[in-house]
Amino acid sequence: MRVLTLPDRYIRVFLRSIRLRITLLITVLLVLFIVPAYVRVEALTRQTQDDSAWRDAERQATLTAAAVRAGPARVLIRPDIPGVDFIQVVGPDHRVIMSTPAAGRLAPLSDMWPSLLTPERDLQASAPQGRLYLSAVRLTSSPDSAVVYAARRAPDAASARRLWLLVLEAVVFITLAACIIWRIADRLLSPVGCIRATLCSINSNNLSSRVPVPPGNDEIVRLARTINGTLDRLEKADECSNLALTQLRRFTSDASHELRTPLAGLRVLLEEAQLHPCDTELPQLLDEALSDIDRLQTIICDLLLLSGLEAGIPANRDLTDLSQLVKEEVGQRKDPVPVLLRLETGTTVRVCRIQMARVLTNLLDNAQRHAKHVVQVEVHRRDATAELTVSDDGAGIPMGDRERVFERFTRLDAARCRDRGGSGLGLAIARDIAHAHRGTLTAGCSPLGGARFVLCIPLPESVSVGDCRLTAGVGDQAREDLDGRPGHRLDTSPS
Repeated sequence: MRVLTLPDRYIRVFLRSIRLRITLLITVLLVLFIVPAYVRVEALTRQTQDDSAWRDAERQATLTAAAVRAGPARVLIRPDIPGVDFIQVVGPDHRVIMSTPAAGRLAPLSDMWPSLLTPERDLQASAPQGRLYLSAVRLTSSPDSAVVYAARRAPDAASARRLWLLVLEAVVFITLAACIIWRIADRLLSPVGCIRATLCSINSNNLSSRVPVPPGNDEIVRLARTINGTLDRLEKADECSNLALTQLRRFTSDASHELRTPLAGLRVLLEEAQLHPCDTELPQLLDEALSDIDRLQTIICDLLLLSGLEAGIPANRDLTDLSQLVKEEVGQRKDPVPVLLRLETGTTVRVCRIQMARVLTNLLDNAQRHAKHVVQVEVHRRDATAELTVSDDGAGIPMGDRERVFERFTRLDAARCRDRGGSGLGLAIARDIAHAHRGTLTAGCSPLGGARFVLCIPLPESVSVGDCRLTAGVGDQAREDLDGRPGHRLDTSPS
């Protein structure tokens, strides 16, 4: 494993900032682009100046040669072009015949002699005054013709100053560009800082906060939306987890609360039989023990069913004729109080048949425990819902307790406390099944004087209304099946 040295560590820490990395990257790219551009500009400028110097020297040499040919001989020559200060007319013996004041005390500027084939020559020469751009022109075409030299200084100092100015300009430009890039990167990445600060403030106890979403539709905006979507899913998962934990605690509390009494009774019964075996009647002991065990089994099954409903465990649902289901379930019961049926044919719903039969059983058990003379079951259509009603002529439920009866292990006062063998979970199970089918279960006042429970289940859209006739009974075959069993009778009155 490679061990980082101290400078490497500092560099790693220094380069952790995306803003710094962006600034450095773009600055390096600018340097790689600007430096060659400035070098190219400097080269072009120098080339232009060199060309201009050569042209000035050539022109001055040509003008001087023409003036010498046309006029009398002069010792001093005046330059015609500014900047071309060094002009000499040199004879065949390489002696200066005429010159400008600046070149009067100088030796011939060059020992190069133009030939007859090339009467004009350009070259660079060195003099005490510096580097010179020199142009040589023959006066005549004769072999012993004199030569005119015209030269100007090379702009070395000016070039150096210009180079330093270009370097300074490039440094200033790159520094200014780096500062602007830093500010732009800081502005672009500022939403990321806000997102990070918000995420740091979110914990498992508070998942309702959301990161700010800046305007626009760039990558940071999409990142913020994705984070908010993830937080939404986490919040829902946390709610589901809390709900599952609450359901588990509720199940444990309900089980420990309701199982304690029958278990204690069963234990007392067995301990008494153990202490007094001679005074114990075995058949009676077994009957009482089995009764307590049945109650325990009922409570456990009801608690497990409630837990499954709250957990949303799916159940198979089929199209079921609700009126036919009521006929079959009532026909299998042996109730002490007569059951009056008022059923509308063709009331088809998509339900889990077993769960819907459990709802009807629980409602009938509750009505049988509290009815005095009659229990009435009705099935009707109400717009887009099927309505199942179970009524009794008992004491009824007070207005303030009509929601409380659906709570687990609820016991009411007066006449409705005569609970004979119920687990205290029947109505809670019935309402949870109704909610699982996107329906409702409510308690109210019955026309018979007692309680009235109304179950509403949505009708499936694919089922046509058909012939919705309210029958005065449940059919001949069902009449034969039910008439032969005590405790049930059919309503033959018109609706």
